[in-house]
Amino acid sequence: MKLRYQLFPRSFGITQQIREAILCFENNHHLIDSHQFNYSSNQVLEVVRKDLELIKFKVERSKTKDDKIRVPVLFGLNSRIDKFFDADGISEDLKIVLEVEAGRAYRNNQFLKDVFQACMMPSVEYLILAVRNTYAGTDDFESIFAFLETLYINGRLQLPLKGIVLIGY
Repeated sequence: MKLRYQLFPRSFGITQQIREAILCFENNHHLIDSHQFNYSSNQVLEVVRKDLELIKFKVERSKTKDDKIRVPVLFGLNSRIDKFFDADGISEDLKIVLEVEAGRAYRNNQFLKDVFQACMMPSVEYLILAVRNTYAGTDDFESIFAFLETLYINGRLQLPLKGIVLIGY
């Protein structure tokens, strides 16, 4: 199966910067295809890391404190960071946050946590959410696609993001 992607809302096209990020996954799809490989999200991120860094994304290197990417969401006295969320990657201009998920993307609703956290990041305009095309016999990409489609078509919940890019690898 090929790499799939969709920008929500579907009422406008992708930016050049978003296109470049998608290409990082497209160019490496033969190495991360979830129909062929059962990689963790960290393993997938490791494969696409160099390409993302070439387009000036900061990418998490490991789960150690120094290698995590902490995006501030609340500030206290003297501009001290009171709350932050970890991200798998973020663009140099801090407008695009990246999350790569594997098995728990849909079944454990991790994608909803990713959406919430991206919405809390003051500078973030886009969330790129990369999920498996197939996991344990189900199509995670399609399941999350249907959820996001309903969210945007229904219109009852307005997100502060310009868009969410769903990538199925």
